Amino acid sequence: MSSRPPIEERFPPGSVMGVINVTPDSFSDGGRFFRLEPAVTEAWGMLECGAAIVDVGGESTRPGSLGVSAEEELSRVEPVIADLAGAPVSIDTSKAPVARRALELGAELVNDVTALRGDPELAGVVADAGAYLCLMHMRGEPRTMQDDPHYDDVVSEVKAFLEERLAFAVDQGVDERRICLDPGIGFGKTAAHNFELVRRLDELAAIGRPLLVGLSRKSSLGSLTGSRVGTVSASVGAAVAAFDRGATILRVHDVREHVEALAAAKAVAG
Repeated sequence: MSSRPPIEERFPPGSVMGVINVTPDSFSDGGRFFRLEPAVTEAWGMLECGAAIVDVGGESTRPGSLGVSAEEELSRVEPVIADLAGAPVSIDTSKAPVARRALELGAELVNDVTALRGDPELAGVVADAGAYLCLMHMRGEPRTMQDDPHYDDVVSEVKAFLEERLAFAVDQGVDERRICLDPGIGFGKTAAHNFELVRRLDELAAIGRPLLVGLSRKSSLGSLTGSRVGTVSASVGAAVAAFDRGATILRVHDVREHVEALAAAKAVAG
């Protein structure tokens, strides 16, 4: 069993998680890091720029994306994580075999967009390794999640879901002190839903677990400027707003800009 400290000690407020999409169809980078060398070079560069951890994923979860097999996903991420030996790494997966191998190779956090609904064995893998875990809210699945999403009150519904999945994870043996929660910006939500979640982030923080928020390059930010994806400037502005409202970890693509902006925000916050 791992002797890792509580997640809020490992990732103090304003920590940055860099995104490494080892996929051919990422919405944000167009598959630029599908090959080993560019992916590893980018990851080390993010860490040098101040990322607390890099999140390696081998299955696209953009709206409309189709899933891949565990074998295919593992073939994409395993060489990257192996090459990052000694670096702080998170594995972005909902599959137990992928998570197990990533943790064996040194990953310390499992970032699951299904909140332990995708694979019944994943909770046990995380618990046995004593790993950190992020549980995310998603309405439906990537293929269908943006088909007219509706909520009576998006914040209260996301909060209830996250509370239920947190209780499930703890019941399955995952140490609550190692769990963070993610409202799932862009996952089965309109732009208005996404902005309301950030505006009322304090209500989700009241659950009592650190919050991970991923606004970087999301289409909701692009809608503000008429572009397909959010610009760096919009992403940084949204990240600082989320930090001000209680986000602990910011999942981003442009690490240096976010690290510098969050350093300024932390200085102002005292």
